[in-house]
Amino acid sequence: MKSENRLVGVGVLSALSASLCCITPVLALLAGTSGLATAFSWLDPFRPYLVGLTVLILGFAWFRVLNPASASGKCELDCSCETQTKIPFIQTHLFLGLVTLTAILLLTFPDYGHVFFPKSETPISISESSFTKIIEFKIEGMTCSGCEAPIKNEIFRQSGVQLATVSYLDGNAVITYDSTHTDSERLASAISKIGYTVTGKKEIK
Repeated sequence: MKSENRLVGVGVLSALSASLCCITPVLALLAGTSGLATAFSWLDPFRPYLVGLTVLILGFAWFRVLNPASASGKCELDCSCETQTKIPFIQTHLFLGLVTLTAILLLTFPDYGHVFFPKSETPISISESSFTKIIEFKIEGMTCSGCEAPIKNEIFRQSGVQLATVSYLDGNAVITYDSTHTDSERLASAISKIGYTVTGKKEIK
């Protein structure tokens, strides 16, 4: 059983590792340390392998627990089956079920992680003028939709920002701002400060 418990532990660890690149931005934002948002982004290329490893390990664990042939073989070798003592909780189906549920929640975190982000600031009303500028930044380092909120939050902290949209799928941020209060260099610097890389910019207006 010790080897099986270790196997289950490895399964949970691989599930956590597969999700760290998406969980870290949430924790960083909630803790007010946005600079740590990309600390585990290097794990993103390995995510498919870690997800596969988690599924294989937990699948094997359930096979060992539910396989009737394995259970009967154990009973034949152990003459004390008729007078079994109470099974430790860590060896029960309930424990393995809770571990599996935890792994599923970790692996699917990118799909619901946005609910943990505080709402971004309400955009201020946009008054069209010669000072109103719109710029698009191309951004590298976003590993899932969970990376959008820290970037958007940092952008809205800059004076003069009127509107901002950030897209993980498009790898960009489109910002409307008042050029009398800020400029593209300051906005790019704000994005870079929290660990993401601005690879290009395009002035739309």
